[in-house]
Amino acid sequence: MRAPPLTPLATALLHVPAPERALVIGSGDGEPALLLAREFPAARVRGVDPSPERVRAASARVGLDPEGRVAFKAGRPRALPYPAGFFDLVVQLDREPATGEIARVLRPGGNLIVARLRVPRLAAARRALLRWRLARRGIAIAREEDAGEGNFLVARLQAGRRASRPD
Repeated sequence: MRAPPLTPLATALLHVPAPERALVIGSGDGEPALLLAREFPAARVRGVDPSPERVRAASARVGLDPEGRVAFKAGRPRALPYPAGFFDLVVQLDREPATGEIARVLRPGGNLIVARLRVPRLAAARRALLRWRLARRGIAIAREEDAGEGNFLVARLQAGRRASRPD
């Protein structure tokens, strides 16, 4: 497993308001979720990863957290173990986002960050498809940039929109 795209993520965080609740999809060893917890000290941050081993490793990194600000769960990106409209910020790392599921757990007006390491030259077609999938869910892209050795996009779920069918 390669390292998460932390430089693009850290740069993208400069372009979103402080959330109350944030989710990192594909949280791996926990570093991305811990970055969010450091940047947004009042936020409750959750990480989800399909690997129970990575969830255990990430949980071990949290240490003493009596307020339960940071926690990790095993889960799949297309079946997130959280209720609808629960998060103000959702972060997807280094994978194509499951836009329907993200739209389900993101509250209207909430932000999405997709951060990744550089993708090969076919990236233009992949970006166009991602834009279409996001727009279909009522998620409008606000900013796209290169940062470090990767790139990011910041988008917002429009008010009154919810996922209506799976990806």
